[in-house]
Amino acid sequence: MIVLLVILVLVLVLSLGFGAAIWFTFRHRLSAIRGEPGEETAAVTPLAFHWRYVILPSVLFLLSVILVIYFGRLLPAEVAYRFRPDGSPDGWLSSGMIILWTLLPQFFLTLLAGAITWGTTRLSALFQQTADTGINLERILLLMGNMIAVPQIILFFAMLDIFSYNSYQIHIMPLWLIALIVMGLGVIILGIFFVRAIRQSPGTRDSTNR
Repeated sequence: MIVLLVILVLVLVLSLGFGAAIWFTFRHRLSAIRGEPGEETAAVTPLAFHWRYVILPSVLFLLSVILVIYFGRLLPAEVAYRFRPDGSPDGWLSSGMIILWTLLPQFFLTLLAGAITWGTTRLSALFQQTADTGINLERILLLMGNMIAVPQIILFFAMLDIFSYNSYQIHIMPLWLIALIVMGLGVIILGIFFVRAIRQSPGTRDSTNR
């Protein structure tokens, strides 16, 4: 469980760090564009919050609830939640505590995704520019909100493995392998988005054309 929590914290920090890097990069470029002579800015209003900004965290939370409903009747009173390298159980908790500690992180991560995207939409008028800047703030919000799903996916498969073992004595996949795959895919997606966003920004296009 400690290893799982450490992985979740690291992935969450990584996701938020990349999101913050993207956000501040765009903010810096917007400031540079606004400072250029001859540029005119238009009055803008904050972006509206859309559920697609948090669709992945919401879906994963819903799937976790469905998983609990399905496996709840199959779980024994004492549930094995920690395992040795060979797959044998090494720690037990009551079924109620397991359900609580698997659903709470999913709920709070979904709430965090909603809070980040909603707060950003409220502040979007401070950083928005005309459409000529080439910066798609909605795309940034879509990425920032749904990247919170990275630790949720790891937690979901850890929950599925615990429930599967205690109900059918079957392990799904080692948690470290799941975490490695999910984090690797997350880093690749973020890297692609970040590179494309930088290349498409007006400052980069201008410097390339000179």
